Amino acid sequence: MKIVMLGAPGAGKGTQAVNIAKEFGIPHISTGDIFRANIKNQTELGMKAKSYMDKGALVPDDITIGMLLDRIVDNDCKNGFVLDGFPRTIPQAESLKAALSLQDARIDHAIDIEVPDEVITKRMGGRRSCPKCGGTYHIAFNPPKKEGICDNCGTELVQRADDKPETVLERLKTYHDQTQPLIDFYRNEGVLTEVDGTKKPDEVLADILGALR
Repeated sequence: MKIVMLGAPGAGKGTQAVNIAKEFGIPHISTGDIFRANIKNQTELGMKAKSYMDKGALVPDDITIGMLLDRIVDNDCKNGFVLDGFPRTIPQAESLKAALSLQDARIDHAIDIEVPDEVITKRMGGRRSCPKCGGTYHIAFNPPKKEGICDNCGTELVQRADDKPETVLERLKTYHDQTQPLIDFYRNEGVLTEVDGTKKPDEVLADILGALR
């Protein structure tokens, strides 16, 4: 089962992608993890990506797609995968479709988690993360045991720059301009499922699993 997660930043794609991956025993593949792994292992594509990231520039599609395609041919992906953070644009979706077709495969499900912009702005403003171990929290929905301190390693939590209100609004604008057209792309492919992301996370998961089954 090959699944793509869609939805605005802060809609809960990452959380649900992890849950779906556990439920079906397939890997959760996030572009962030792929970038970090390639950079850590100093692969050719990873070093190319780093040269753009160090300048604060967007990594070109061909590099991102190259790293992703290397990942989805690994043995643990033979029964499927859940893609989180890719594709973000129509050209990326078309490249993924072409690459999968060479393996006689296709995306089976595109799950779109629908959440209004005003709800997302509120959600993301409360997110906190650990700069040391990467743990994530929310001051309202998933607070740490001790305020402002990571449960796992005791490091002081921070608000990421991209969770600040002015950045969230800019990210939402980019999403609506570039990524939302993917909803129509996958609707035309006949694989789109839309779920209400304003519900509790376990209810959203139940809706998704019901659709997948």
